[in-house]
Amino acid sequence: METTIKKGFREESDLIGAREVPESALYGVQTLRGIENFEISKFHLREYPLFIKGLAITKWGATVANHELGLVSDEQYAAIVQACKELIEGKHSEQFPIDMIQGGAGTTTNMNANEVIANRALEIMGHKRGEYQYCSPNDIVNCAQSTNDAYPTAIHIGMYYSHLRFLEHYEKLIASFRKKAEEFKNVIKMGRTQLEDAVPMTLGQTFSGFASILEDEIKHLNEAANDFLTVNMGATAIGTGICAEPGYAEKCVAALAEITGWDIKLSGDLVGATSDTSCLVGYASALKRVAVKMNKICNDLRLLASGPRCGLGEFNLPAMQPGSSIMPGKVNPVIPEVMNQICYKVIGNELCVTMSGEAAQMELNAMEPVMAQCDFESVDLMINGFDTLRTRCVDGITANEDKCRSNVHNSIGVVTALNPVIGYKNSTKIAKEAMETGRSVYDLVLEHDILDKADLDKILSPENMIKPVKLDIHPKKHL
Repeated sequence: METTIKKGFREESDLIGAREVPESALYGVQTLRGIENFEISKFHLREYPLFIKGLAITKWGATVANHELGLVSDEQYAAIVQACKELIEGKHSEQFPIDMIQGGAGTTTNMNANEVIANRALEIMGHKRGEYQYCSPNDIVNCAQSTNDAYPTAIHIGMYYSHLRFLEHYEKLIASFRKKAEEFKNVIKMGRTQLEDAVPMTLGQTFSGFASILEDEIKHLNEAANDFLTVNMGATAIGTGICAEPGYAEKCVAALAEITGWDIKLSGDLVGATSDTSCLVGYASALKRVAVKMNKICNDLRLLASGPRCGLGEFNLPAMQPGSSIMPGKVNPVIPEVMNQICYKVIGNELCVTMSGEAAQMELNAMEPVMAQCDFESVDLMINGFDTLRTRCVDGITANEDKCRSNVHNSIGVVTALNPVIGYKNSTKIAKEAMETGRSVYDLVLEHDILDKADLDKILSPENMIKPVKLDIHPKKHL
């Protein structure tokens, strides 16, 4: 008995049976099953273009190797490569509707790529979608591959592209902090430890510190990302290379290196590499380090700009929107606040990646899909956060110089600068009296005739309090 296929559909079959696939779809029956089985999250592959790019490059490299080995015809080779190039250019992204979080260790993702590339190649060759006898998703596009080597390789390539993009935006934010450091280099202010007055510094030093601690992380990010350049292509199912011909792995990796222009290497032990997801753990940890530092910086921005009249108020953050539905005139530090929340999410993603990395069993880690989703998401969130923080906050910060200077003048902390000259004991007595009376350290030192005014001014001059100096000054007397 013949079955009638609905208009606008084509029939495809797999291990489970036959299904009708929309004629407009470049994907096929196995992708369709993945769509139905994994309605889990709002994270869909189509929203991760660099992952799709990684998949396309992986399939391109494999096809180069298989063509050299005589397993793919000239016509198939040319069509597959053209299809892969189209994906790399960002075309057909809507044909990747599957959930990033999925069972099957990424098989749905691998087959989504195989089917899209096969059907697009069929069109290029002049055939209809689904006419897999001319270019099969499994036998041709996935030739000499398993999800267990193609999927992690695509993740590695996609994540390395993400890393390069991450650095571009990260370095722009660092440059923005550096620019503010230069702008505020002569604004004297009080430093604080444990939220208590410490010693004077400049506002420029504060912002230079922000830039420096972020810049230090570039080394760690690059080291972590470097691990992505080692891949397990040729491992096939578990690392033994079953279904691949001798020389395939080396040819494939050489093709990947040529396509990307990167120093991509083949893992020295494909069995070990196939179950090892530590590069995803390592990069998630590198992102967490950045998130921890970004969180500290945004907390400082909120505290130091608090007010406008009853807070620290050392500088002003750009006013971006009304801050309250009930309190007129209130403006909140919404941009640092959203960056804080991004940091919490990235830190949480790192924990998910760590636990998933620990879940590897025997020759494979079936939890790799959520690890990939977390790392790709963290990069995207951080990039959006960096750009928002830079353009809507840091670039527009202005200093309250009078408030900063007044804080220094009225602070007891400046007494620390007197330690090398009048000694800790005398300095403690002056500090105690200043706290009890509310008078300034400056006035008390002159009143007790401990130092001449000229010597005191020299010691407490901004340029002598913000860096190591040697002053040949002696007290007139001790208390």
